[in-house]
Amino acid sequence: MTDNFTEKKIAILETTLELIKENGFHGTPISMVVKKSGVAAGTIYHHFENKDRLICELFSYVTEKMLAAAKEGDDEAAPYEERFLNLWKNLYNFHTKNPNVPLFFDQYINSPYFEKKPKEEINCFHRYIFSFIREGINQGHLKPVNPEILGVLLSTTAITSFKIQSHGKIKAGATELEQIIQIIWDGVAREKTS
Repeated sequence: MTDNFTEKKIAILETTLELIKENGFHGTPISMVVKKSGVAAGTIYHHFENKDRLICELFSYVTEKMLAAAKEGDDEAAPYEERFLNLWKNLYNFHTKNPNVPLFFDQYINSPYFEKKPKEEINCFHRYIFSFIREGINQGHLKPVNPEILGVLLSTTAITSFKIQSHGKIKAGATELEQIIQIIWDGVAREKTS
């Protein structure tokens, strides 16, 4: 986590994330965040000038948290396929441990907050994913497809697999998850020429 997020700021953001899951953006006023977080209103307004700023910073916070999880255990000396599979598992595990995040993202990308962002602005998480995919393409491991398309495919399949599992639609154990990851890899990997 960056230095921008102090302990109190994290408490405010985590509380807001939980409340948004329960009540949505419109149903989560600052007064509710104050009550649930136990942080004084003055402290919240010290960190965030208004609710819009709070939600935008929540997006940055969650994105940075997800990036840290995605990078966990990445060994640049390891074979690319192993790194790809590790990244997918990290994303799946992140969402499993942080089930409020996918719900927040769903609301955020369908909200005016997302629409107001400059189109050219790419967050730290997507920058990392697109760079990782570009590396795989340049090294001949992945099919030569737009890295942004493959990057979105990589992250959304992890989120979707988590959602299906968490809603009890399909019971996927470790074996099934390994099969899912392998299917994804087989779909994006460049065929080896003999």
